[in-house]
Amino acid sequence: MKVTYIHHSSFCVETGGAALVFDYYDGSGVPFCRYCGKMPEYPADTPLYVFSSHSHRDHFDAGTLKWAEQYPNIHYIFAQEAKKKLGREALARLGIAESVREKITYVKPREQLAVGDVRIETLHSTDSGVAFLVEAFGRTIYHAGDLNWWNWEGESEEFQRFQERVYKEQVGLLKGKEIDLAFVVIDPRLGEQKYLGIDYFMQNVRAAHVCPMHLWKHYELAEEYKGRLPGEDREKILVMSRENQEIRI
Repeated sequence: MKVTYIHHSSFCVETGGAALVFDYYDGSGVPFCRYCGKMPEYPADTPLYVFSSHSHRDHFDAGTLKWAEQYPNIHYIFAQEAKKKLGREALARLGIAESVREKITYVKPREQLAVGDVRIETLHSTDSGVAFLVEAFGRTIYHAGDLNWWNWEGESEEFQRFQERVYKEQVGLLKGKEIDLAFVVIDPRLGEQKYLGIDYFMQNVRAAHVCPMHLWKHYELAEEYKGRLPGEDREKILVMSRENQEIRI
């Protein structure tokens, strides 16, 4: 597999002659952290699968629907909540043909389905939308979206209990699965608790490669986290430190 880090939580994974794009947005959606990563270019006949875990402005971009003009063999897999942002007026404003709707599959948590040549399972998020487990061309890829153990300082005890319970339940659904590549959240805004979610993931899920994401450009945290782990787990961590960085695994 070839993995391209576009920016933030957006990655493109090339495998089996296809490209799988996760949580792309144009980088300008969040004023306090702007990105300039670019979507890789492919031959027009490349099968393209575009996933969006939820409609937050740092994970979703309706402009990806314009890619259908360049790639006729394109499939969109969007969390159900994104549908409200894709009404006729919105598409017309963006200059997107109504026919593109036929290429969109909307998903809810805890579904299993096939789209084109890939099989997809969705998990509940602890924030919004879904997480994706994707089987494609002999590879299994997990993208967490905003599924994380969000232990925010100052939140109520009820909120903290909910976060722990749901996160552990959803990660528990991945136990016993052999995952080739996992994209997992580390968010610096959580302070001392920023590694809570990825720690639990590493301790409970078999993944050959784990790539931290959602770093808000604090790329040093991926290297720092890697250094905290014992040797075998340390080698699993993929460190992305710049936009449009590429890694082959």
